[in-house]
Amino acid sequence: MRDSPNGPLLTPDDPPPVQVINPSGASRFLLLGDHAGNIVPAALRSLGVGPGELSRHIGWDIGIAGLGEALAAMLDATFIRQTYSRLVIDCNRDPGAIDAMPAVSDGTVVPANAALDPDDRAARVAAIHTPYQTAIAAELARRDAAGVTTELVSLHSFTPTMRGFARPWEIGVLHDRGNLSLAHRTLARLNAMSGLTVGDNEPYRMDSIDYTIPRHAGPDRPYLELEIRQDLLATPAGIAEWADRIADLLAD
Repeated sequence: MRDSPNGPLLTPDDPPPVQVINPSGASRFLLLGDHAGNIVPAALRSLGVGPGELSRHIGWDIGIAGLGEALAAMLDATFIRQTYSRLVIDCNRDPGAIDAMPAVSDGTVVPANAALDPDDRAARVAAIHTPYQTAIAAELARRDAAGVTTELVSLHSFTPTMRGFARPWEIGVLHDRGNLSLAHRTLARLNAMSGLTVGDNEPYRMDSIDYTIPRHAGPDRPYLELEIRQDLLATPAGIAEWADRIADLLAD
């Protein structure tokens, strides 16, 4: 499916795999967007799927690019976001995992992922996954060396329904192990808000499948993984509303 099987995956005409928004942000929060983009490298020819598929939740986390940029401005925080579609490679998965480059996603066949050889997989890891994870590690190392306390906030969104089942939560807080202080504080504040249905490890659990937060938070760094329902982020007004709400949560 690549035009140049032996050449680089990304060319000068492709955008860089990582975008760092507000790199000099003074906030203790470091915002992350594992699935904030839905671009496909030109060499992969749209992966053999239509643009409508790339715009669905299988292509990216709807609304997260705008939400992360809004929060970066409101909190004076740095936002590190991934550029390419999760169908090219999922940066919140171990690069060796089968579902890091899924052949089928929520019923949609991805032809370019059907028969990847080791070289194809390695090219995607080297071009996209590694630079993204390296950018996060470098920013944390810089802050640690400067004696700056950092709390990680990973931003995600989820579909209102999955396999025919409605998901009633407006927002979910995912956590597993390590320093849970930020996650627990956030859960408590969300649960105190009237009119919100809050998921505690719903609609997903953070577990061994997740890659970014476990890799960079380790046992000691406070972290928070937020999942927001995608219909609530479908418009600029919705993104602005949730940016206000989350900024208030984090600023306290």
